Amino acid sequence: MSASPSRESLPYRDCVGIAVFNAAGNVFLGHRKSEDDPDQSAKKGFAWQMPQGGIDEGEDPLRAALRELHEETNMTSVSLLAEAPEWIYYDLPDDLLGIGFKGKYRGQRQRWFAFAFTGDEKEIDVETPGGGKFKAEFNAWRWERLSRTPSLIVPFKRDAYEKVVDAFIDIPQRFTHT
Repeated sequence: MSASPSRESLPYRDCVGIAVFNAAGNVFLGHRKSEDDPDQSAKKGFAWQMPQGGIDEGEDPLRAALRELHEETNMTSVSLLAEAPEWIYYDLPDDLLGIGFKGKYRGQRQRWFAFAFTGDEKEIDVETPGGGKFKAEFNAWRWERLSRTPSLIVPFKRDAYEKVVDAFIDIPQRFTHT
């Protein structure tokens, strides 16, 4: 049995995270399919998360965010609201180091974007995104208050989600009409 690589010897995977807000100021969450879940979070009861995915080599992070959003949710009717001011990192826990992300990474370095959903909810299709062109990563979806998202994500990603909440905390107020 070979030894696991040391945490320090592994790089972070560059990726994007996407917070999509509806007209009520709630954020989109997808329910991860447990059979495809590399960290098994769905089986541990932490199956809800915002869309996210890798940045291809040479790809602009904003373009990656729009691509990943479409590939995971079928959404294209969005407008950019904000970009988090800095990269947000999370590390895999020790038991997933050398296993998660095919053993290539220690965690992720994420660039987060907030979008307003401007379309009809009929556009959202997590079970056959892109008309079935893309592999489904979610089996259900819902709208939720941004402040609740850290309690719904797998524990090792909670600090990252707290930073996302901090970066986008004022966005839901933009949707309230007084």
